[in-house]
Amino acid sequence: MPGSSPTGPLLDPDTGGFCAVVLAGGTAVRLDGVDKAGVELHGRSLLTHALDALVDAAEVVVVGDPVPTERPVTFCRESPRHGGPVAALLTGRDALVRAPRTLGVLAVDMPRVTAHTFRRLHDALLGEDGPAEDLDGARLVAPDGRHQLALVLRTDRLDAVRPDHEGQHGMAMRHLLRDLRLAEVAALGEEHRDVDTWADLRDLAEPPG
Repeated sequence: MPGSSPTGPLLDPDTGGFCAVVLAGGTAVRLDGVDKAGVELHGRSLLTHALDALVDAAEVVVVGDPVPTERPVTFCRESPRHGGPVAALLTGRDALVRAPRTLGVLAVDMPRVTAHTFRRLHDALLGEDGPAEDLDGARLVAPDGRHQLALVLRTDRLDAVRPDHEGQHGMAMRHLLRDLRLAEVAALGEEHRDVDTWADLRDLAEPPG
């Protein structure tokens, strides 16, 4: 596996070894119901920030309504709509053309997550000698201990614990992941920040203090 420096690519995208799903279909109640994917921060949409963070992924599926993107992606929606993050994740996983070794998962409202974040997640999971057999994935952890929707999973392990279509609707992410062994990667700087409210967006727009 190639090295994972902050500037160099983690994987050769042509191998299809790493693909990703962006979760962009929430109701955004505290943002007056706007589509988060199209909300702008520093003149760029939150979806653009998310796709930049997934630059190493050979293929990206966005679970949400289509919006313009510079990078080719696949858009899809979970059925029924607003079925929650587990339904969105599994719908996105099923929409992939490739059969990836690892699957990145990212909420669209985390603009401080970068490609370096995902390289650190991969390093925690795969290390230098290939996947650790006792680990199923790695997830980003906020300073207060919250588990964020930025993670990398071994696709075969995800497939092994997924519920049926009826069971995934409304399921909490913690219930899907409870039987998986996940490395915890501490967030650096503001990587853990998300945009739940307009105040969150204003705060993120200000230069770090």
